[in-house]
Amino acid sequence: MESEKDPIRLFAKLYELYRQQGVAVPSAMVLATASPEGKPSARVVLLREFDAGCFVFYTNFASRKARELNANPYAALCFYWEPIDYQVRVEGTVQHVSEPEADAYFAKRPRGSQIGAWASRQSSVLTSRSELEQRFRDYETRFAGQDVPRPDFWSGFHLVPDSIEFWKRRENRLHNRTRYQKTGEGWSVQYLYP
Repeated sequence: MESEKDPIRLFAKLYELYRQQGVAVPSAMVLATASPEGKPSARVVLLREFDAGCFVFYTNFASRKARELNANPYAALCFYWEPIDYQVRVEGTVQHVSEPEADAYFAKRPRGSQIGAWASRQSSVLTSRSELEQRFRDYETRFAGQDVPRPDFWSGFHLVPDSIEFWKRRENRLHNRTRYQKTGEGWSVQYLYP
């Protein structure tokens, strides 16, 4: 598969291969961000879509990740797909999704997740579990019998890749590593020592 000239097409093929393995959450990825001072942080989030130009994920804009991305718009993603022995690393810049795109995605989410987005003060200190559960019940009541609108503090990011690296496990640590670097409208390909 590494002979593919377009890393997004290669990613799509691998993603589908991994999904066919019956893995519960093939979209799980580590998102790494950094503060303006360069202090890194990482967490697992879910990839919501990808295409030729970007990888998309959503969050509460009060979260640590969103605050860091708004201050320092560079990020890295890492997927590890054990059943097919692949790791994919993606690096690039981030930008906000459009309001219509965020609205459309939010409208497709399960109602409980929509209400949860309103109830959560993501990354803030929580005094008790019952406080969160009460906030959830309060928003259930507030939106009873109507569609749940997207909160203005909840949206998404496009990560526009400038580097995508594929790592395939091989015996004796002779792994395959292929790095694609964005060059204008296309990609250059480099093979790396493992």
